[in-house]
Amino acid sequence: QVQLVESGGGLVQTGGSLRLSCVASGTFFGVTTMQWTRQAPGMQRELIATIRASGSTNYADSVKGRFTISGDTTKKTVDLQMNSLTPEDTATYYCKMIANNSIAYWGQGTQVTVSS
Repeated sequence: QVQLVESGGGLVQTGGSLRLSCVASGTFFGVTTMQWTRQAPGMQRELIATIRASGSTNYADSVKGRFTISGDTTKKTVDLQMNSLTPEDTATYYCKMIANNSIAYWGQGTQVTVSS
């Protein structure tokens, strides 16, 4: 059974930093893409960062310049370094890994709360 487990969420003040981590366990086909998404209460889920097996990355405008995604598709680990956090970053953060058979796996989410 495949499991993705996120960690590193918590409560931080405006301007602070957090680092989220996600580790996958279980057997599944090679990972091609890893992503972080987030969902705030009453809002749609937002894709915020992507990293591919090639190492290329993409960011949503809302986090560009503040967040950095890193990871290793062969080890099935992905991190998200979040700096200069604001209350607008408060959300549940989810990692996602896409295998080379196009099946996507999700973590259970980790809560990030930024106080003003």
